[in-house]
Amino acid sequence: MSDELQEVNVITPDLELSEKNYAENKIQFDYRTVIPGVGLLIALITEVAVPNHKEAKYSDLTNLRSVLLVALVISLAFLLLSLFFARLREKYSSQGWFIGGIGIFVTILNLVTVKTHLLPQLYFPSLSRVFNVYIEDREFLLTCITSSFSLLVEGLLVGTILGVITGILVGWSKGWNYWIYPIIRILGPIPSSTWIPLALIVFPGPRWAAVFLIAFGVWFQITILTSSGIQATKKSYFEVSSTLGASNFQNLIHIAIPDALPSIFLGFFNATCSSFVALMAAEMMGVKSGLGWYINWQKEMIAYPNVYAGLILIAGFCYLFITLQFKVRDKLLKWQKGVIKW
Repeated sequence: MSDELQEVNVITPDLELSEKNYAENKIQFDYRTVIPGVGLLIALITEVAVPNHKEAKYSDLTNLRSVLLVALVISLAFLLLSLFFARLREKYSSQGWFIGGIGIFVTILNLVTVKTHLLPQLYFPSLSRVFNVYIEDREFLLTCITSSFSLLVEGLLVGTILGVITGILVGWSKGWNYWIYPIIRILGPIPSSTWIPLALIVFPGPRWAAVFLIAFGVWFQITILTSSGIQATKKSYFEVSSTLGASNFQNLIHIAIPDALPSIFLGFFNATCSSFVALMAAEMMGVKSGLGWYINWQKEMIAYPNVYAGLILIAGFCYLFITLQFKVRDKLLKWQKGVIKW
């Protein structure tokens, strides 16, 4: 009798699991998974059926048509897959209105630019011309992306290391706090771009000066939040650990710094956002490549398709960089996963 009960107990969880999998993966339809395809189809029909304005330049370009067609095929593939996979259906349907809205936005933008010229084409070129920049300047843009990425990483790395060290010293030591904190309060709020004249004199080359500008903005924000996080650690933690025989250094390494990690990551997030602003300013100081330099150069040439192409790249670059940062944060601070959403 006991063996039979044991067998039933073993089989029951398997049955529950298989029933759960069946319930998750059985064929279901959510109307919201159709909306992205509808929005993209409207944009594609508008692009094909509505003729371009007679004075439109480069009206023979079909890049937007190709992009919309590929996006429509991908949306249909997701629609079919979402019928069978519950998790994909849930995620895709939640983004349905947004993706469909992008299709409508592209339609409106297409109508007011190349189709009707309601907006001047010198400053508001067609989307096909913007996409064409990625074909014609692809090698040069790749060089600019590499240059911006390396410059940003160097600045962030230097600023983060110095910021964490300074923040720990100021937050932990009363002596360092007394001498260093007033200087931080005076120098820190100064915008990075105002240091450009001095940086060009002090540092041996424009690249080092650019790294300094990015690192300076990062350093200030990480210093403030690191020191605040350490000072906010509950005193009772130190009292308990000291009672158990922990030294001052052990209290810092095993209690204060881990407790301040959420504040340090918050400072890193703020610093990353501001570092992109510093990057744009830094790439105007004699460097010969980079997305900020490319946009500024094309703006002077009044080549607005290239300007928009560069802005789209920067937006994607920032999004991927901060998303990666949040992935690392959620991995290291699992107990705070989802507290700050991106």
